[in-house]
Amino acid sequence: MPMIRLTVPAGALTEEGRVTVQRDLAAVLLRWEGAPDTALFGAQAWSYLVELPDGAQTTAEDDAPRLLVEVTVPQGALSESRKAGLVQDTTKTVLAAAGLAPDDAPRVWVLVHEQPDGTWGAGGSVIRYADLVALARGNAEQADA
Repeated sequence: MPMIRLTVPAGALTEEGRVTVQRDLAAVLLRWEGAPDTALFGAQAWSYLVELPDGAQTTAEDDAPRLLVEVTVPQGALSESRKAGLVQDTTKTVLAAAGLAPDDAPRVWVLVHEQPDGTWGAGGSVIRYADLVALARGNAEQADA
């Protein structure tokens, strides 16, 4: 159920970054979540790119673009160290997609939203974190066989 949404002002990403950033961010999220590298889990890592129209984002100080990443994961899916790694790698991925230098990192915010167990549904059913863990273990065992 991991979902990642990047919101940026129009034109903030490089041409190549605009093409690749969604899949790159989804891969970062799956890696830090510890999900199996399978088509099933890859298809569940939804990635959105929201481009704001000109003038829709500013600060009280300047008009330099700010880039917001919102990550939604099941509660308990990320330890504190995994969250830190996710935030660091997500920031690097967004900076690269925007053609920005590491010094611009404060312009990238990453918000991690942990979805409480029992509050996410897919395919008409409530999906619980334990269901995902069991599915991941089953996929890992099948890959080892």
